[in-house]
Amino acid sequence: MGSSKRMQRLVRGLLPAVGMAAWLALATTASAQSAVRSVHAPWDSLLRAHVHDGVVNYQAFATAPAFKQYLASLDTVQVEQLSEPDRLAYWINVYNAYTVQLIVSHGERTSIRNINRSLGVLQLKGPWSERLVHAAGKTYTLDEVFHRVLRKQFREPRMHFAVVPASKGAPPLRSEAYTGERLEAQLEDQTKRLLSDSTWTWYRRGVLGVNAVMLAYEKDFAASRVELVQFVAPYVTLRQGEEQKKRLAEGKAIVVPRPYDWALNATPITKPAPGNARPLPQSR
Repeated sequence: MGSSKRMQRLVRGLLPAVGMAAWLALATTASAQSAVRSVHAPWDSLLRAHVHDGVVNYQAFATAPAFKQYLASLDTVQVEQLSEPDRLAYWINVYNAYTVQLIVSHGERTSIRNINRSLGVLQLKGPWSERLVHAAGKTYTLDEVFHRVLRKQFREPRMHFAVVPASKGAPPLRSEAYTGERLEAQLEDQTKRLLSDSTWTWYRRGVLGVNAVMLAYEKDFAASRVELVQFVAPYVTLRQGEEQKKRLAEGKAIVVPRPYDWALNATPITKPAPGNARPLPQSR
């Protein structure tokens, strides 16, 4: 009996300490999430100012001090303290921002695939293997962010519609930053934009045309081709009747990739007036 009372007193004594520890953990997490959302505020402003309908004004990013400051701030974020939605939003923003930086630092004006080419042949380094990403205290390549972080850690197929490799064939870059609190709505909107627009995704006579990204990373979306069709089915805009919808819902379609356009998703270059020429930004 005495032992039972001592145990009860011990438990009562521990409860305040446990409660305080839980409160501190929650407060730390909330503080970290609030901080990372503030970090992305400059990126949000830059996107709203310099990206319209998915077309990027790279010249404006090249001359914006806020862009360099934003890139530097990404390296200070303590990612491990964030919620999963905030972490995913963070890494999507990292990928997109450093893709813009890659274009800017090389002064590329035609295609991202021209970067690190030699005599027309893509070198081993390539555009996605350049170690330019400084995030969460580490240095990455864009390939590492994409494959080792985004694809491996999150298992969210819709992120393929959010990351943009600076090309017209990719899903459009949003004119806003991704945030954990709005991530679900943002990813769903990107998915609808890509899969309901008949210039991107179409279905005719049993053939389903999809963005090449979906076939390149098919296993991220579905375990089988039937399931891939079923993933797309709710979004596709159809002119045909209910029978066509039924066939798609059952996963019955031949899937083909839509031709991918690697041309840069850029606004036309504006030439400065004579006497006011500025040099292109130098590589890091």
